[in-house]
Amino acid sequence: MKSITRKMVATSLTLAMVVPLAVACTKGEKTDDKQERVLKIATSMGFGDDEYFRQQFTEIFEFANPNIKIEMIPTMDDKYRYGGVQPGEKMPDPMEKLKEVMQGDNPPDVVMVGFEQLPDIIESNMLTQLDPLITKDKFDTTGIVPAVIDGIKNAGSGKLYALAPTFSSSALIYNKKMFTDAGVDFPKDGMTWDEVFDLSKRLTKGEGENRLNGFSFSTQAQGDLFYGMQMYTAPLQIKMFDDAGDKMTVDTDQWEKVWTKMAQLQKDNVFPELMDPQKGMNRKFDQENPFAYDDFMSNRLAMGIINYGQIQQITNANKNAASYKGFTPIDWDVVTIPSHPEAKGVGGSIYMNGIMGINAKAQNPDDAWKFIKFVNGDDWAKLKSYSSYNLVARSKYLKPKDGLDFHMEAFYNVIPAPSDNNFKIYRDKPNIYQVQEIGHQLFNNVLQGKTTAREALKEWQTQGDAMLKQMKENPGEPPRPMTMQAVPAG
Repeated sequence: MKSITRKMVATSLTLAMVVPLAVACTKGEKTDDKQERVLKIATSMGFGDDEYFRQQFTEIFEFANPNIKIEMIPTMDDKYRYGGVQPGEKMPDPMEKLKEVMQGDNPPDVVMVGFEQLPDIIESNMLTQLDPLITKDKFDTTGIVPAVIDGIKNAGSGKLYALAPTFSSSALIYNKKMFTDAGVDFPKDGMTWDEVFDLSKRLTKGEGENRLNGFSFSTQAQGDLFYGMQMYTAPLQIKMFDDAGDKMTVDTDQWEKVWTKMAQLQKDNVFPELMDPQKGMNRKFDQENPFAYDDFMSNRLAMGIINYGQIQQITNANKNAASYKGFTPIDWDVVTIPSHPEAKGVGGSIYMNGIMGINAKAQNPDDAWKFIKFVNGDDWAKLKSYSSYNLVARSKYLKPKDGLDFHMEAFYNVIPAPSDNNFKIYRDKPNIYQVQEIGHQLFNNVLQGKTTAREALKEWQTQGDAMLKQMKENPGEPPRPMTMQAVPAG
């Protein structure tokens, strides 16, 4: 009975919020609300009538517009939904399948794609430019955060071909007490990576289990620098492979500069100590500290990159500190992700959810624009702003929850790094991670002083090229790694 009551209360609350929203968003519409129409929507990973998708994006619109029926246009066979690829069979390219449907006999009116796919579909002239519609209807985009509006504009060479209602982002979190104890000024927005690295040197002290670290690309204990530093390299647009994924692109001066710099910073105690293979992840299983797996929550890390969704964990831990043996509440705040002087304000780890545009061949472009305006409008953002994990794109509804007071702007006053082609490469060549793992091993050799950065990169280039050639000649078969050559001792 209690469960039923809770459901009834939840339903009542939802309707209480939706009804005024529906009234607000339908007021003043000139279209004939009695005429029944169909709005067709397709996504780059569309498997037909997806319940989650409807809950996330279309249910409120359908409630507000009962005369418009949403029809999901499948672009992929359902057998691929859970990886149902037969041996020797190659999974179809979701983007190519979407393009086919967009130009077919039953084209969708609205399409949703990932940020990394947006430039391709724009360059193929398959989306309607939204700027004239925005101007005509005086649709306000000034309140959309830079992380979303500037990122989408950059993908369209300064023009808008899509909008996105929500996003997730990262910021640089810092422990105020550790800075105060060290007599060091707090971090600030707009810092360069080098400024953050210099701060880290001033905050690191102690050895072994008692060591306090200045900075890490992750808050997780004993994180992996090879994967963490991708946030540093992404804005520089240096790539592991060419656009086709057929050849390595790592034996370069730019890659050497990055690897040499990271090795020197590790030597200068900017990052946490390298994991001792003999001890392994011993902190993770520390029974005296429930958050031993997290350096920041264990008060061992002064600064780290954190996703917005992780804020809730820190908030809950501080609120219930008495329940956690060994946990000390943390006084913290956030600033924007550091950037490079040559890419000022460009940060990493920004994911836009629900990037939507109008198919250039839409049969119902008017309702398509009506839908996009609705989902990217003020009222929808207000309703969805209660999420603890996704951020709405309109800044007026981005406020700290639970009575907190922190620098929320740090999560959205950044620009996403330009997308690369890695998403497509990793999908088309699922075994390519083995090539990346070779680089991982060689990079660790550089950190340990066993070889120089350039020697390791040349080795990665050679072995990687050989494996990529195998993949091209024998698709579907796992590549055979070359025997790792001995490297000179450092």
